[in-house]
Amino acid sequence: MEEADKVFLEYVVKALVDNPNDIKIDRTVDEMGVLISLTVNPADMGKIIGRMGNTAKAIRTLLRIIGMKNNARVNLKINEPEGSTRPERVERPQSAPTTLKTVDQAMEDLKGI
Repeated sequence: MEEADKVFLEYVVKALVDNPNDIKIDRTVDEMGVLISLTVNPADMGKIIGRMGNTAKAIRTLLRIIGMKNNARVNLKINEPEGSTRPERVERPQSAPTTLKTVDQAMEDLKGI
């Protein structure tokens, strides 16, 4: 079965999202391997990506394992919804260097309280 990766991805994504009818999966094969592009409802993007990208990383890992089983390199691209804006990274100001205390110094400070 050539498209086991696509069937697997569809199964997993439909289980995660609130709008399973809005899922669109495109699969292309070239000399670099298999590229699967996933488009979901904008309201479901957070569920697919997960906290700090952990859900997306897990899905990608499982797709790579399926690819290895079928001697193919599988990559997942999650398409951003149209009109979305990513918040720009804000540089945090450099704080003053903190001095580290030893455990004994911290215990001494606590005794004074």
